[in-house]
Amino acid sequence: MEYRLNFVLASFSSLANMVGSLFSLFLFYRTGYQFQGWSWEQALLVLGMFTLLQGTSASLFMPNLNRIVEYVEKGTLDFVLLKPISSQFWLSARILSPWGLPDLCLGSCLIFYAADRLHLSPWNGLAGLGLLLVGIVMLYSLWFMLGATSIWFVKIYNVTEVLRGLLEAGRYPVVAYPAIYRFFFTFIVPIAFLTTIPSQAMLGRVALTWVWGALGAALFLLWFSHRFWQFALRFYTSASS
Repeated sequence: MEYRLNFVLASFSSLANMVGSLFSLFLFYRTGYQFQGWSWEQALLVLGMFTLLQGTSASLFMPNLNRIVEYVEKGTLDFVLLKPISSQFWLSARILSPWGLPDLCLGSCLIFYAADRLHLSPWNGLAGLGLLLVGIVMLYSLWFMLGATSIWFVKIYNVTEVLRGLLEAGRYPVVAYPAIYRFFFTFIVPIAFLTTIPSQAMLGRVALTWVWGALGAALFLLWFSHRFWQFALRFYTSASS
């Protein structure tokens, strides 16, 4: 927070992105068209979930996981591995950045507005928040595994940018895309589990199959990210070797 002007500018940038997202969504709905089974307020829930995800990424994932590349490149990962603590936990949770706070606030306001217009109960909100946390675990696991590949490829900044680009698809309900893309965003890169399914849970219209599938996928990806990190460390030669 020592760079106050930068923080203010970042807040205006987040607000501008929100306005741009709302405008692009409005272009679909202004003529009476709507995504299959999604009204304007329901689509706002998805956008709100996406904005919360962006805020979480900016506050926790980007400042921590993107630095794995730097640690490997400079050889300072040696000092991390020597600490009497899980290296994955240390690399994942050491820094909490305030840059995501504007998105977290804007996303929360958008969700509260849409929930109020849809007359959703607090229990609906808890269900949506629960599945959003499950989606955050999935995103973290994917991001961490990409960061772990820096042990082989060192500079992988472009790979994480590709992931961030794919996440942009989460701005809209997954039904907005053709069938082949829906399959890709559900079973290959689980974008649907990040925004659409939490929104459906909040609306009370998600099948239990998807809930258990999301939980199972999140736990598997979290476990696999840990195993992948342990496997990658076998190939880390350290700065002094």
